[in-house]
Amino acid sequence: MRISRGMASATLAVALVLSTPLPTTAHARVTGEPRDTPPSGAECRIGVDGSRVTARCHNPYPQTDRVRLHIECERWWDLDTDGAHADVRPATTVRLTGRCWKEVDSVWITHESRGS
Repeated sequence: MRISRGMASATLAVALVLSTPLPTTAHARVTGEPRDTPPSGAECRIGVDGSRVTARCHNPYPQTDRVRLHIECERWWDLDTDGAHADVRPATTVRLTGRCWKEVDSVWITHESRGS
């Protein structure tokens, strides 16, 4: 049995389409909080002047944010400090301070969101 040219062309076209790899798309992995969660948390700016550290945290969001200043001193004998928690209420700014005896190695702020 002989296949006509039209049938052969159609068969070849179908074979090519089926053998062509389909484009793949990467799907984002969903982890953590859902996207509809409103943003929250105070924005903190940290300044180091010698051995003294000052952080100012402003909260533009309607939820209270609890912040804490952490200071790691450069010298091994200088005590690292974890400051007391401070509640940053909506539309307010708090000032956190701390120091080392000598040089400051690193400074960071931790946040703990709280209900309003």
